[in-house]
Amino acid sequence: MKRLHMHISVPDLDQAIGFYSTLFDAPPSVTKPDYAKWMLDDPRVNLAISARARAPGIDHVGVQVDSTEELAELATRLKAAGSETFDQQATTCCYAKSDKSWVTDTAGVRWETFFTHGEATSYGEDEAIPQPAAKACC
Repeated sequence: MKRLHMHISVPDLDQAIGFYSTLFDAPPSVTKPDYAKWMLDDPRVNLAISARARAPGIDHVGVQVDSTEELAELATRLKAAGSETFDQQATTCCYAKSDKSWVTDTAGVRWETFFTHGEATSYGEDEAIPQPAAKACC
């Protein structure tokens, strides 16, 4: 079953943990010095927040899947829609090991589709997503 994912960059992690814990009436399921995550069933969402020197606000949104087959299906749909994907295999990010497919939508919003297959002891690397090529003007 798929789960909506949202990652928000925050200026103050402790303050944000307090806010989201109150909003969802639940503590985070993962808490690290620079990161927290809620895996909620109501609403069905994977909400992650981090304080990693990025501009505050929504960093990216996405869809978490339960298998490599579901990930391949989503990546195929993105490519069929004419989007260029950036695929990562066995990457470490957000204290997890995952396979991912990234895309930037028509409004410039970064989307991550991913299958997580393990935990990691470090945050890992922030994703490096290539920017779409500039379109010629005339």
